[in-house]
Amino acid sequence: MAMFSRRQFIKTGIAGALLLAAAAYFQKPLDRAGKQALVAGNPLDASLRTVIPAIAPVILQGAFPSGAERAAALERIVRGVAQAVGALSATSQKEVAELFALLAFAPTRIAVAGLTPAWDQAGAAEIEGFLRRWQHSRLDLLKSGYQALHDLVLGAWYADPQSWTAIGYPGPPALVKS
Repeated sequence: MAMFSRRQFIKTGIAGALLLAAAAYFQKPLDRAGKQALVAGNPLDASLRTVIPAIAPVILQGAFPSGAERAAALERIVRGVAQAVGALSATSQKEVAELFALLAFAPTRIAVAGLTPAWDQAGAAEIEGFLRRWQHSRLDLLKSGYQALHDLVLGAWYADPQSWTAIGYPGPPALVKS
């Protein structure tokens, strides 16, 4: 393993200090957003409605409808994700709220997700790049964030009976009363 030069060490220290200062500065708005999302009737409503409609079609490539069905499918996924998050423990809800608040807040979206345009302006390739970076990150925290987003979207999609025909699933077997 190569040793850091003095210059690299100083640059890394300065970059780390700036990152910590930015995190401390932005933590208060993120905390407020997370708390407000949990207090509202629908957990994460604003930030969830910002992030999920952008990432769901990318995660569900090939299975996601286009045309007139797209808007209705996005709404069902948003409702499904909100419902799934609402069923989590309070601690897990808070963590997911913080994840969505982090992704919805422009400065942290740019810094952590590397996504400059707003979610509704980002292209599929940019969103796919963000998802891949998090999926293959060296940081376990980002990998966990990717896994949460992935599992929430897939769970909401495949729990929706309207998605079952596309995959040939007839639905759960009917119980026969004896």
